[in-house]
This record gives sequence, structure tokens and C-alpha cells, in this order.
Amino acid sequence: MSKPHDELPLNGIHHLEFWVGNAKQADYYYRNAFGFSRTAYAGPETGVRDRASYVLGQGKIRYVFTSPMFPEGEIAEHIKKHGDGVRDIAFAVDDAEAGFETAVGRGGPPAYEPRTVRDDRGTVRMAGIKTYGDTVHSFVQREGYDGPFLPGFEESAVPGRGVGLLQVDHIVGNVELGKMNEWVAFYEDVFGFYQFKSFDDKDISTEYSALMSKVMSNGRGAIKFPLNEPAPGRGKSQIEEYLDFYLGPGVQHIAMLTGNILETVGALRDRGVEFLEVPDTYYEELVPRVGEIEESMERVSELGILIDRDEDGYLLQLFTKPVEDRPTVFFEIIQRRGSQSFGKGNFKALFEAIEREQARRGNL
Repeated sequence: MSKPHDELPLNGIHHLEFWVGNAKQADYYYRNAFGFSRTAYAGPETGVRDRASYVLGQGKIRYVFTSPMFPEGEIAEHIKKHGDGVRDIAFAVDDAEAGFETAVGRGGPPAYEPRTVRDDRGTVRMAGIKTYGDTVHSFVQREGYDGPFLPGFEESAVPGRGVGLLQVDHIVGNVELGKMNEWVAFYEDVFGFYQFKSFDDKDISTEYSALMSKVMSNGRGAIKFPLNEPAPGRGKSQIEEYLDFYLGPGVQHIAMLTGNILETVGALRDRGVEFLEVPDTYYEELVPRVGEIEESMERVSELGILIDRDEDGYLLQLFTKPVEDRPTVFFEIIQRRGSQSFGKGNFKALFEAIEREQARRGNL
């Protein structure tokens, strides 16, 4: 399918906001484990009475971790239901009101109406619509605003030791059985996205479980959203496990791009970040499958990194274990050497690694 014209222009991911049980501790974890730097803060000290939010950045990645101050309200209810999770995948836009009106006019349910927020550093225009589960997409128009994040936040500079993370590569959403095509149509109709790739249960399966996935992209290719749904199998798939513990659809994982995965994963492992493990037999079969690569195969094997090749080149990737006690949200570290795919040749090894963790949890 050819790339469509972007009738609803999105300039990229502005930020992801996580609603979490303890934002102060999340701030410490992501700074010290993943090398993010804190750039801004909002809370009681800045005049925000109902929540505390920490803004962390590395490369072009910007995450916001928010906790409620009181047990009442939508943030507390979201955390009670889902645990820590992504609430908002926010888009940078030139015109937030036009984006909102276009999206709603095409069937996108409104999350909040266009509004202007301001402080002494300028103004930002924002609006939001609902997507799968309790997730929302905000439109953020910050033309001329020169504050550290958004109005209401003050600068709070705590540098981290970066690990070479550059930008968000893609964001994966898990949806209910039988609902994937509905959400594919949602992103086509509301945002004008097109289907970049698709994988069925023949591509992504083991003897126990399977899933189906379609990758949606905006016309510019700056935003890619794989959407997963479970497929019938002998056991419970990772998607079913996620839906059971998140209590509904939501963001499963965020892939972060690096220019040197050996250095990035090495640093993350040194700081205690836990990754899925693949058996040594994976590397015995790797060279015949992917051919020559620029990286040291010995170091790749030592770090447990996965490799896949397609007609455009190859990619290297590795997946963390879930970063909270519920088996829900995790991260992917990815380096691209030409390939713009998602590691189809690694799906079986990845699935089996996840199933080993599911079995340990008693959820396979």
C-alpha cells in the first residue's frame, strides 16, 4: 500500500506520560538504570496540588512520570486498575485545535477539549482524544514556548549518565481478541495512518501460543504503532497475560533506538536492567541466517542480543523484562542497520523467552 498524504500532520512523539504509584522512585530508577536526565518537575512546590510529575529526557525521548497526591481521582483509579502504565502518547503538532477537530470529525472520541495553558515562559495549546483502553493521545502545540516542558512545570535539572538512547522507534499496543482490525481502522480513519507491516499467527507462534500484529504508520514514517491481539493456542499468550494483568488494552512496550546497541545494552546490564534470555543455540544458527554483520558476534552473544536481516539490511534488538511487578510494560532496545522491520526472524526465539518467564510466573 502506498504512503498516504498526511491530512492530519503529526510532527512526532512529543512525550509519553506514565501514571505510576510512586513518581519520585520512578524518577530515580529511570535516571540511574536507564541514564535519563531529569529536566522538569511539577507538584505542590510549583502550585500543582493534586499530583507530582517528573520529566525525564535522553536524546529526543521525553517521559513524564506522574503520581496522585490523594487516593481519589482518575490518576489513582487508573493506577489501582492497571498498575504503572502509559496514560498519554502525546503528539507534537503545529495546530492542536485543528488536529483535535479533524480527529473528532473522523470519529475519534474526545478525551479533553482544546485548552490553552500558560505561564511566564509563554503559552501551549493542547487537546486530547481517546484510543485503546484508557490510553489517550494529546495534541501539543508549543510554538514559541521556551519553558523546560509545559506551563506549570519548573526547571529541575538532575543529569543522568546517558546510555546512548536516541529516540522512540515504535510503541506497541495490546488489544483484545478480535479487536485488532477495529483499531487498525481507527488509526486509518482518524489519523490517516497506513498499514506498514502485518504478521499473523504463522509468523508469531510457538507450540503453546500465538499472536497477530499489524504495524500502523503515519505518512511521514515518524510514528509507528504495532497493534497486537492474541491468537488461539495451547497456552496463554503474552498478550493474554498482559490483558489479564493490565485489566484491558494498553501500551505493551516502547522501543528505544540506539546508535550502538553493544554499548547501550552493556551499560544497562551493568546497572542492573534485566533482559529476556535466549538459549545459546540461538547463536549457533545465527550466522547462516543473518550473514556478516559489523558488530562483534562474540560480544553480541555475550550480551544476549537478537539479530534479524531483511532485504534492506539488518537490525539488532533486545527486550527487557517487565519493569514493574505486574507482567505488563517493558522496553525494547533497537539498533537499525538499514532494516526498517521489526525482527520477524526473532519472533520465535523471543516468544519462547517470554514463555519461559510466563511459566515461572505460573501464567503460561
